[in-house]
Amino acid sequence: MSGHLLSDIVLRWIHYLAGVVWIGHLYFFNLVNIHVAKAYDAPSKKRILPELMPRALFWFRWGAMFTFLSGWLLILLHWNRFVVAYPEGGHGVTIAGLWIFLGALLGSIMWFNVWFVIWPRQRQIIRGVRNDQPADPKLGAVAVKASKLNTFLSVPLLFTMAAATHFPQTFGTRWIVSAVILLGLGFLIAWYAIKESGKVKTEV
Repeated sequence: MSGHLLSDIVLRWIHYLAGVVWIGHLYFFNLVNIHVAKAYDAPSKKRILPELMPRALFWFRWGAMFTFLSGWLLILLHWNRFVVAYPEGGHGVTIAGLWIFLGALLGSIMWFNVWFVIWPRQRQIIRGVRNDQPADPKLGAVAVKASKLNTFLSVPLLFTMAAATHFPQTFGTRWIVSAVILLGLGFLIAWYAIKESGKVKTEV
């Protein structure tokens, strides 16, 4: 097995596994935990939040980091697949490359939100609960908005991975129109999931 193939396999494995960890926690926070947390009284919040959130946010943010880094390394490793040289000179991007770069853009925005918006604010909130010094409510509001934005972006992001790998030529020259439709449908799916998540029955 060549070194190039081995690095490709390892990077893909890391990328997929880290992505499952990251997006899985993203959906847990936005579809489950956000509703459960509303039921906590003050003693419950002080007991549960400092134990649950640091653990969940650890896997959440490092899942994001490893997904982000491995994804960009894979793009660099397969750069020739996404860029084409024209006989008359100059370079262009293949259809598969367009889907990959759209996914990379969405993923990079999400990664930034995790590390520079959500995590710093959640860390202050957790410290405030632990030390009986409640943090500014605006911190939580900003973190929730960033997390919901990531949920909206995650649905079209997951599609771009499949589009680039399995059917990059399906949309041909209509790529821009397809991408706009994709973003709209993805946002609609995420909006509906978030909207209905609070209606899940807790009786068993």
